[in-house]
Amino acid sequence: MKIGYIRVSTEEQNIARQEVLLRELSVDEVFIDKASGKNTDRPELKRMMEYVRKGDTVIVESISRFARNTRDLLDLVEKLAVKGVEFVSKKEAIDTTTPTGKFMLTVFAAVAELEREYILQRQREGIAIAKQQGKYTGRKPLPMPDNFKSVVTLWQHGQITATEAMRWTGLKPNTFYRRAQRTLST
Repeated sequence: MKIGYIRVSTEEQNIARQEVLLRELSVDEVFIDKASGKNTDRPELKRMMEYVRKGDTVIVESISRFARNTRDLLDLVEKLAVKGVEFVSKKEAIDTTTPTGKFMLTVFAAVAELEREYILQRQREGIAIAKQQGKYTGRKPLPMPDNFKSVVTLWQHGQITATEAMRWTGLKPNTFYRRAQRTLST
């Protein structure tokens, strides 16, 4: 069975290019993650790793869509190999059914990791320069929900749970607790 794996870093990014490729290759099942590739803690990747069986082939558009560092890539491919599953990356023309493919996998994984490190380094340098020039101020803060103070008061008095308070205000946990702490200390 051909198993496709697609990953983009954010919800906003488009998966169409990867979907078209996998459709052209007639994959039987596709798993899609919209999450960073910085580690292997991705729900659909985990589900795919549990799903695959001996004789299956996992196909990805490129190594960077599967793993961002050499260690993770080789670990994932090894887990697939233990299950009797092959790995194919179309962009790099890697096929682990051959010794050359296995060797090339290692080389390309190292190159992909190096490229990612260069991107992060350039990003840090660009941000540092922008900060020096006063052009980088970071992400704009979310506006304070109108009902925030009343919701925090209800939460503080135990009338609602923190989860309910977050749902009512539309804030994520870190933002909710940080703003609640500021509100309660004023």
